[in-house]
Amino acid sequence: MKKSTFLLLTMLVCASLFAQNTNVAFRSKMSFPGQSVANVWGYAANGREYALVGASQGLIIVDITNPDAPQQIVQIPGPNNLWKEIKTYRQYAYIVSEGGQGVQVIDMSNLPAPNLPYHYYTGDGPIQGQLGKIHALHIDVASGFLYAYGGNLFSGGAKILNLNGDPYNPKYAGKFDQLGYIHDGFVDNDTLYAAHIYQGLFSVVDLHDKSNPNLIETQNTPNNFTHNTWPSDNRKTLFTTDETNNSYLAAYDISNLDNITLLDKIQSNPGSNSAVHNTHILGNFAVTAWYKDGFTIVDITRPDNLVQVGNYDTYPNRSGSGYDGCWGVYPYFPSGNILASTIRATEDNNGEIWILSPNYVRACYLEGAITNGPTGTPLNGVSIEVLGSQTEQTAANGVFKMGQEKEGYFTVRVSKPGFQSQEFTVYFQRGVVRKLNTALYPTGGLSITGTVRSAYDNSTIADATVTFSSWSGVWETTTDSLGTFAIPDLPAGLYDIVAGAAGFGKSVNYKMQITADQILNLLIAPKTKSFLGQGHTPNDLFASWPNPFLQEMQVSIASEYPHFRLRVFNSYGKQVLDLVDQPNDGLFQLGADWPAGVYLLQLDRGNGMPPLFKKVVKGR
Repeated sequence: MKKSTFLLLTMLVCASLFAQNTNVAFRSKMSFPGQSVANVWGYAANGREYALVGASQGLIIVDITNPDAPQQIVQIPGPNNLWKEIKTYRQYAYIVSEGGQGVQVIDMSNLPAPNLPYHYYTGDGPIQGQLGKIHALHIDVASGFLYAYGGNLFSGGAKILNLNGDPYNPKYAGKFDQLGYIHDGFVDNDTLYAAHIYQGLFSVVDLHDKSNPNLIETQNTPNNFTHNTWPSDNRKTLFTTDETNNSYLAAYDISNLDNITLLDKIQSNPGSNSAVHNTHILGNFAVTAWYKDGFTIVDITRPDNLVQVGNYDTYPNRSGSGYDGCWGVYPYFPSGNILASTIRATEDNNGEIWILSPNYVRACYLEGAITNGPTGTPLNGVSIEVLGSQTEQTAANGVFKMGQEKEGYFTVRVSKPGFQSQEFTVYFQRGVVRKLNTALYPTGGLSITGTVRSAYDNSTIADATVTFSSWSGVWETTTDSLGTFAIPDLPAGLYDIVAGAAGFGKSVNYKMQITADQILNLLIAPKTKSFLGQGHTPNDLFASWPNPFLQEMQVSIASEYPHFRLRVFNSYGKQVLDLVDQPNDGLFQLGADWPAGVYLLQLDRGNGMPPLFKKVVKGR
């Protein structure tokens, strides 16, 4: 049987193979026997979509209008070399390679027919015949100029070609080689964001005058091996990649070029040592190739808080360092489908393209600041752990910013060695920033003593109940015959302190900070005596008034909500009740055995309806 040299089309239907992928659906993939695949680009015309595949033996054009059944149209011979980069301008494709021969220009007007004219541009005028190896290119479609990077000419700096007169026959227009070799770059409206890989920085260059480029600014990137750049749509943020192991997709504020600032950086799979390659910006999302990790989708709406919301592993069962796997992605088709390239498949060593359908979703954000309770100063290195999801640490200013793709309720633990941990229940919601600001208090116990007295005549009160409630728990005691009480080994922190006795109201102090041994004098008002009224403050510590509390709480839930979840949190956010789908007779009695204090009731009614909230106070 004659061995076919045509493409192999593989339709993967086993969903279990892609269980680790998020918000991206597999459509099809195509394999190219005997060839590796480098970068990819896309082209759309007359209602059809085409993949432009940088295969080692030349550009392959594939009709992917039906993403489930792609069809190869033609392979146009080119330098037999691994490196291929493609960009388009109008109906023309421009291909460059480390294999030399300058810029290959293909007229795609005849698509979907395979007879496509092409030729090689190797320079004209002062660079006549000198353009050979080129590593990468970008086209400023706003002004109609092609920028060729790398190679030998001009020490690998940018070669500028004018496409305005005749895009099929570029004309040399100038160069930018002030900083030497440029690995890749992005140009828009005559502004170049160049990636200088060996110098570990990007430059911003004004190229309105092609004969006299003006270097505006430079900035080093996190791993000092700057591979590619891509600005946000509003040109206020620049995204960069460093092509090295354990690298980052980074975001820089470039709104003020005199003060370029690193906003955030993110890894596809922290701890895996994976290497990033190319990133592309599509609206509020960065679509980025990560070699062995496939590609990721990151929500960049808040560039100072980058959150991964999608991914697809086009190099399954492989991870970690190295430069195999996904070379590039193209997310700009009118259909929204994504094209991704695999250099060589693990099973047969053939290059591949993958066609996938993404679901772009917003991230769920959690941001805040953590302080030292006794001093009020910011706490550095505090761990913010979303249990079962991820961990972030506060910066020197005590601030943290994090997020995740998953919606719903999650427990968030705030901890630092030497301090008491706290836990919160947080509802993560797409596109919503939840704030978590809190203070941590040192470990260790304090000695708290005091006396409960009548605010009417200052007499001591025996058998009075005193309750301290905080993150750490609830401490309750009663006064002796002399009206005194003691709570040994009380952790430092903020406390709700409630005192009361038979025939008296209650004194209440919310969020009282206790960070040292203290002697307290608690005043409570007799119910039968006329006092100064609700809200009166007889001393600097406590407000005393007739009992404002309910003994129990009644919650009524309409019968049309047979499936619901009722949660109750104390004033510190600690969950004290979680009822899920209880038999609904319309009325629930809650809180008979809870300490006095302030509580937040949260009712989730299901069916995608937002939760209802109610704040209540109760006594005991």
